[in-house]
Amino acid sequence: MLQGTPILVLKEGTERERGKGATANNIAAARAVADVVRTTLGPRGMDKMLVDGMGDITITNDGVTILKDIDVEHPAAKMLVEVAKTQDQQCGDGTTTAVVLAGELLKRSETLIEQNVHPTVITRGFQMAVQEARRLLESDIGTTVKATDESVLTDCAVTAMGSKGVGGSREELAKIVVKAVRKIAEVRGDKTVADVDQIKIEKRHGGTISDTELIEGIVLDKERGHPRMPSEVKDAKIALLNSALEIKKTEIESKINIKNPSQIQSFLDEEDKTFRRMVDAIKASGANVVVCQKGIDDVVLHYLAKEGIYAVKQVKESDLQKLARATGGKIVTGIKELSASDLGKAANVDERKVGEDDMTFVTGCSNPRSVSILIRGGTEHVTQEVERSLQDALKVVASVIEDGVVCPGGGATEMELAVKLRRWAGTVGGREQLAVEAYAQSLEAIPWALAENGGYDSINVLIELRSSHDGPHANKNVGVNLVDGKATDMWKLHVIEPLRVKRQALNSAAEVANMVLRIDDIIASKKSAPAPPGGGGGHDH
Repeated sequence: MLQGTPILVLKEGTERERGKGATANNIAAARAVADVVRTTLGPRGMDKMLVDGMGDITITNDGVTILKDIDVEHPAAKMLVEVAKTQDQQCGDGTTTAVVLAGELLKRSETLIEQNVHPTVITRGFQMAVQEARRLLESDIGTTVKATDESVLTDCAVTAMGSKGVGGSREELAKIVVKAVRKIAEVRGDKTVADVDQIKIEKRHGGTISDTELIEGIVLDKERGHPRMPSEVKDAKIALLNSALEIKKTEIESKINIKNPSQIQSFLDEEDKTFRRMVDAIKASGANVVVCQKGIDDVVLHYLAKEGIYAVKQVKESDLQKLARATGGKIVTGIKELSASDLGKAANVDERKVGEDDMTFVTGCSNPRSVSILIRGGTEHVTQEVERSLQDALKVVASVIEDGVVCPGGGATEMELAVKLRRWAGTVGGREQLAVEAYAQSLEAIPWALAENGGYDSINVLIELRSSHDGPHANKNVGVNLVDGKATDMWKLHVIEPLRVKRQALNSAAEVANMVLRIDDIIASKKSAPAPPGGGGGHDH
């Protein structure tokens, strides 16, 4: 009886794509994303201009910034954007490498699928290749360095900023970065931890990039609270408060009934006395600078100015915590609890004009566990790009201090892995061998893209690199020299990267490629139409 009646499982209007069609569609979308950032790879990479819906412009060649700002519609392409974000959070650098590698793995997989190799076999082969690649990174390619080796740390910072538009100021900025990270690094148990969130970055346009400076203390984007306060305080003792210095309104609604005029005066006098008590408590603790997270009443500011105390209000909570780390002070909630032992110390607190704004500088801290970098540059776009470069370099230097392992850059590490994995593939056997070979080939996409972006013949460069890594005079440190397009030892050129960057890029690229390959069915529900205005749903009578 039911014969010939179609059974509807999926709602009408649901789009569905199956089998090889679905895989091909996903691979094409992911590769399109990888192609967007491919041209930005390396020191000779080009920049992208991104214009958002508001018309604001960002000019950058930072992989993660580009991918974050692009409106990506396709679900498989979104997965590649996630790879870049993860890479950025973990290492700060190598975002473009990870995305290009993922795109290349998918491109090679497509060829294998056309040869009827099952996606599961490919993903298994990729997993085996990644494990072997990680083993090779740890045992053969990585070089252990001391966290105190300043020249290696500086080289890593310069390499991380190599592709960014900071040009001739790279060396100076790298020195600032290394100094800043070493200030905030601390030993916890048997591990060294460098938390780059303890480095506060402020940017102001005006001046040039080389005017960027490291301040061994904290810069607050705030001016003093009252013009009659001193503009500079020597031998500062700083009270850090996270409560307001004003009379709070009650939570419940309340009214004050005043019957005769004299009561108004006594009410005002009482308010004034409360304010005086606040200032007296601050003075009694010995503080001559007050930094407050919330508001300070104008009357309190007036009394503080009279006492010659420098005050700043409405400071961000994160800045208050950094101040506590820099000055050794404690953040206090109630003024009554404030005592001399809670105060932070700094040699100098002063207000300076930077560009068009007044800022408060807290400097001369004896052992700051938190520092600031003040970025300068000709225009806003320049300072933004310098900030992105510094963020990358800070994370890179921090990961070298934490892990103590580095490897050569310039495509040398990828080339060495490609050569060794190709050799190893023969021992794997089965169809997985094809996937391992595809993985090895994909790694060559990095030196290929570097050479291409540098304006050199990629095929010639690749042949030269292969013979340098494989043969009687094999040297694992040979990569692409982007000055002359020749294969050169990267240690001699000081092109060094943290091992963590490479490890994370290899892992995340293979993971996302495997995820995309395992999808054989895309079921997309139709977007629900918005309800008609005026309540809808009713019938016309």
